[in-house]
Amino acid sequence: MKIRTLKYWVLVVILGMGTISCEDFLNRPTEDNYNESNFYQNDEQCVQGVNYLYNSPWYDFQRGFIKVGEILSGNVYEGNSPYLNFTVNGTDENLVSMSYSLWAVIGHTNTVYNRLKTANASDAVKKQCMGECLAWKAMAYFYLVRSFGAVPIIHDNTAELNSGSYNSKFKVERADVYEYIVMTLEKAIELLPAKGESGRIDQYAAKGLLAKVYLTKSGVSGTRNADDLAMAASYAKDVIDHSGRKLLTNYSDVFRLANNKNQECLFSWHWSAGRDPWTQQNSLQSDLAMVGFDEFGDCWGGYAGPSVDLQDAFGISALASPETRSDIDARRRATMMMAGDVFDYFWRDKGGFDYLKFIYDADYGKGGPNGEYQSPTGANHVKHLYGNNGDHVTGLGVSAGNMYSGLSTHILRLSDVYLIYAEAKMGTATSTSDESAIDAFYQVRHRARKGYEKPTSITWENVWKERRLELACEGDRWYDYVRLAYYDSQRAINELTAQRRDVYYNLGTTYKAYYETGNWTVNPDETRYNSNAKAPNVTVSSFTLPFPTEDVVFNPNLMEEPVHVDVRSEFSY
Repeated sequence: MKIRTLKYWVLVVILGMGTISCEDFLNRPTEDNYNESNFYQNDEQCVQGVNYLYNSPWYDFQRGFIKVGEILSGNVYEGNSPYLNFTVNGTDENLVSMSYSLWAVIGHTNTVYNRLKTANASDAVKKQCMGECLAWKAMAYFYLVRSFGAVPIIHDNTAELNSGSYNSKFKVERADVYEYIVMTLEKAIELLPAKGESGRIDQYAAKGLLAKVYLTKSGVSGTRNADDLAMAASYAKDVIDHSGRKLLTNYSDVFRLANNKNQECLFSWHWSAGRDPWTQQNSLQSDLAMVGFDEFGDCWGGYAGPSVDLQDAFGISALASPETRSDIDARRRATMMMAGDVFDYFWRDKGGFDYLKFIYDADYGKGGPNGEYQSPTGANHVKHLYGNNGDHVTGLGVSAGNMYSGLSTHILRLSDVYLIYAEAKMGTATSTSDESAIDAFYQVRHRARKGYEKPTSITWENVWKERRLELACEGDRWYDYVRLAYYDSQRAINELTAQRRDVYYNLGTTYKAYYETGNWTVNPDETRYNSNAKAPNVTVSSFTLPFPTEDVVFNPNLMEEPVHVDVRSEFSY
């Protein structure tokens, strides 16, 4: 943890991070209109004062979000990535940025929370904004403890600075960090309104996160704790039954610009379409889309994509003809684009986006791959893409630009809560015939596979796989492996090492011939999966990422054994 930067985060004028966004929800004060002493003088200023917590401090986590959540887990292939072969070290730029970002969130939420205590505003709005601060703080700690294991607790920036201990903090035991997250969310729930403005965190959003925390926490001792599972089920059921939130009818609609603040999404990063200041924007399309996908010259993700193993999980193959491909799960096409796919919600001003035409028709795909098939896996990303500028203007009414869009990134969805309930309701068993658990599972599966009949029982394996398909490429899968490794590390290791995490050879030969002639012919001697692919070297220690080297240099105590802290008696809100 870059604790030495706490001083910076406390001393900055913390609200001076933005301009006016394209959405009223994200309106922020301009830098020259206020200072620390004259802000937080009414309800509107309090709301503006927390708006940036939905984007700017999280910006440097965007790449780690994919690399840790999806490449480590085997959902995404990116050649030569240390996240692919489990060789990440403390100098990795994306690891450092991820850690920096998460601690920045905690620094900002602590400071804004404490400043709101003395705000000149209505009690209801002060509580709402303080609750939002705590919910985001809990989310940051949830990512930290699942990524790095035992970590320090920074409860109050000012207290840490006054004590002079910010460069000598010890890690706190993992179980205690989870208890701190629970305590923080309990206070957030107490403060938040039951139903908030669309897109904002409310009481049920915090309860949904708390359900996920309890599900993860349940295995931290090495065996699954039935009481924690019961709490996970209870909070999840409360959200399902009482929040008023429903799944959208069409899965792919969740990720469209027009639905940035849809009811299914409990926690989202809500980005602004601009670069002033840098960090308010979504830059994921640049990393994930093929060159030429938009007109800003900022896409370079064509040589990476959803993995062969993820395709296997969906029951499809890049070697199968699009005409005969067994493609019954709507989530596949909403997650990855493959030969034969056409998308009506991308490139609407051109009549839709045709995947192979974009690659092989130089006029249609002007500025694109120009005949070169780039993906080593037979698939490219769909999630986190907004399309071209015409799509962005249609969706939000404003232009996108070089490395920026206003497409929201959803990090906790209602379907996740349904699956949390289904798994938690099993308790420590491996299956259940409980009707409420089956119904929760069915709601998720039925949306993706029309005509799917409700089963009479479900197993842990059913839910485990469903989580992968439902949340694929949303930065979550690695953390499922982490929580599995808490109580069954060998199972997690076995599954990861058995994955097909490598590449196909010569896909372009088959795809170009198919595009030009309509004939699908695969020569298995040329177009094939790499049979010499090596399994990754996954060990028990692989489930804890290293601290950034610079942090350890400034605080050697990070290398010492963690300490036990009774967080309920040590800290209070």
